[in-house]
Amino acid sequence: MLNWLAEQEHTIGIVLGVLFGLIARLTMLRTDYRQYPTYPHGRIIHVALGVIAAGLGSVAVPSLIERDYTAVTFLSLAAQQFREVRNMERETLGNIDDMELVPRGSAYIEGIAMVFEGRNYLVIFVAFVTAFFSIVLGWYWGIAAGAVSVYLANRFKTGKSIRHIATVHSAEVRVEGPNLWVDDVYIMNVGLEETRKTIRERGMGLILVPKDADCRVTLANLGQRQALLHDVSTLLGVHRDEGEPALLPLTKLDLNDGRLALFLLPQEQDMQRARSIIEGAPVLESAIRMPTETHLRPAGKEGA
Repeated sequence: MLNWLAEQEHTIGIVLGVLFGLIARLTMLRTDYRQYPTYPHGRIIHVALGVIAAGLGSVAVPSLIERDYTAVTFLSLAAQQFREVRNMERETLGNIDDMELVPRGSAYIEGIAMVFEGRNYLVIFVAFVTAFFSIVLGWYWGIAAGAVSVYLANRFKTGKSIRHIATVHSAEVRVEGPNLWVDDVYIMNVGLEETRKTIRERGMGLILVPKDADCRVTLANLGQRQALLHDVSTLLGVHRDEGEPALLPLTKLDLNDGRLALFLLPQEQDMQRARSIIEGAPVLESAIRMPTETHLRPAGKEGA
């Protein structure tokens, strides 16, 4: 038995690589409140792509060991295929976004599409590491390396959330004449008395205070603000129908100190849950700005 395992080290390494790559993809794939990927067909597509990615990562190891470097060029074809997956996700989510009462916005859609592409590369990494340790050191080392790489892939699959860049506070919603305020931040002018009554009865407000100058710029991003409104409206519902722009949830920035005010009209009146949702909302990669990290040259030193 041991002799057979030694003779089939490449086959065992590839099988273990594909297996752990598939496990990694399954652990990173879930359908949550965003309802994407859809169940079951959306999941079938991404599981199939995960198997392909795992196979590519596993086969690359014996190809390198046998010095068959031309076989590794298939990885470039895989990268092209996964870029097409990203384009497919972007197009699909963009087409259905018009049907949302509170849209995701293009920045959120781009972030989701980027995640689906990046996770296929994580699957390749898991499969490659598993196959490498299995072939070079033994199948038992391959299993150990596969378990560790699956853990690492899940550890780094997500980025920061809003709680990392801002503190979230509940705020009073006030209607003073035709003017709508969240705390001391002016939101909009409300013309109809019926709309004002609805806001008084169902309106909720939150204030996000950025933790530093970089976080202030990130919160000011329009795509990030739209993503926050979409997440909280999806989980708590929204008290509006099509053709009622006055009841649309809004965000407004306090230009003096960078605070972000959120005006909500949720179906479920639960302030504590609303705060938890906002704190757990993802920070979009396209919204991250770090102006304090920029090292500008002194005036007159451009040609230095």
